[in-house]
Amino acid sequence: MNFQKTLKNELTCQSVGLHTGRKITMTIRPAASDEGILLVRRDKDRGHRIKVSLENVTDTTLATTIGTNGTAVSTVEHILSAFSGMGVDNAIIEVDGPEIPIMDGSALPFVEMVKKAGTCMQEKLREYLVVTKPVHVSEGESYAMFVPSASFEITYRIKFDHPSIGVQSYHLIVSDESYEQEICNSRTFGFLKDVEYLQARGLALGGSLKNAVILDETRIINKEGLRAPDEFVKHKILDAIGDLSLTGMPVMGHFVAYKSGHKLNSMLLKALFEQKESWTTATAVNIQEPYEALNALDAPSYKMLNAVHA
Repeated sequence: MNFQKTLKNELTCQSVGLHTGRKITMTIRPAASDEGILLVRRDKDRGHRIKVSLENVTDTTLATTIGTNGTAVSTVEHILSAFSGMGVDNAIIEVDGPEIPIMDGSALPFVEMVKKAGTCMQEKLREYLVVTKPVHVSEGESYAMFVPSASFEITYRIKFDHPSIGVQSYHLIVSDESYEQEICNSRTFGFLKDVEYLQARGLALGGSLKNAVILDETRIINKEGLRAPDEFVKHKILDAIGDLSLTGMPVMGHFVAYKSGHKLNSMLLKALFEQKESWTTATAVNIQEPYEALNALDAPSYKMLNAVHA
């Protein structure tokens, strides 16, 4: 587990883009050690590779968008989540359009692609980002935070004024197995009134019951219903795993969030990197319980942590 991984073979899929409605063809390919995840727009400059990193985030409205030099790829969070959840450190993603295909609205198709392509160990050690002190950000009643932990953990709580959602909480110790079994098949979701509003303005043009859980004022309108009773909060965790992979390395820390999203997730990563005393890097997973972790929590951190676990 301490060594980097890439894909053994390349694989291609095709689906519509959630926001453009365009048919997108995507190919995933192996990449060399230390290259990380790279994006290529085949419909633009095939030789221009966009490094997936926090500094290259150009937008967090409705999805996470990565770009440089005027070229961007949006809706990257699901495939990044799949790569992170399945331990893929280095890969090239080629698309012939402006976004990643939405597939069924979850990360399951991408996990299946990774398994079909196969993975292989590389010669370089994997570097981990180790959270050493609490960091938190908030916006209105929403917040996100990191606290030290000897593993990658996520505690997420959502609250929607809808009878099919209400309040949902979930805690996950992230591993290849837990990600595949508990998280990856959770679909994106939206409200019918919002989808209609967005589509009238040229957005969410690819959204349908085939790639999202849609709710009207009182119920879920997908005939097949949910894949799990807590699919909503699990999809938020799926998104968060994709967004947190923008660190460029696996995280050793506990991510705690209440009503967070792409924007707040990105804000938390920026705050973490700005507070250099709050993290370090290591190349081994047998890190001891970090630095009297929870004893170092400040009052706002305690309040947030207790609220999410309530």
